[in-house]
Amino acid sequence: MRRIISAKVRNTSGVLNRISGVLTRRQFNIESISVGVTENPDVSRITIVVSVDSDFQMEQLIKQLNKQIDVIKVIDMSADSHLERELALIKVATTSINRQEIMSMIEPFRASVIDVSSQSIIIQIAGSSEKIDALVDVLKVYGIQELARTGITGLLRSSIK
Repeated sequence: MRRIISAKVRNTSGVLNRISGVLTRRQFNIESISVGVTENPDVSRITIVVSVDSDFQMEQLIKQLNKQIDVIKVIDMSADSHLERELALIKVATTSINRQEIMSMIEPFRASVIDVSSQSIIIQIAGSSEKIDALVDVLKVYGIQELARTGITGLLRSSIK
């Protein structure tokens, strides 16, 4: 089952290597990983998507990650209400004839064109992985020249008490 882990870590050299090393030693395949600084410049957030077979495996992985020296806190976001987003840039082959058709195809996805040339356009989309996959499927018939995806990042929703 797909799980999303969020780890707050000290923003120091080698932390990502040590975190990915824990996952490698425990033979987890990283489906997605993204890292960025938080509101505190001394702290980074690492968001990792992995597939695990059981809750026990997930508990063991979180315990191992929490033991790392530069790790501040690790949570399994999958268990709680959360928001997750991914960004993709898609370069699609175009002609003057089909450019407007492509632009109308991406509109329902709330994607935007960020670059236009005589032979291609670059489209930007942010959203769930499923939404991005759906847009990629729609654009395949036009000829995708390049595709870059950021990986998932997310936050827990606020709880009202």
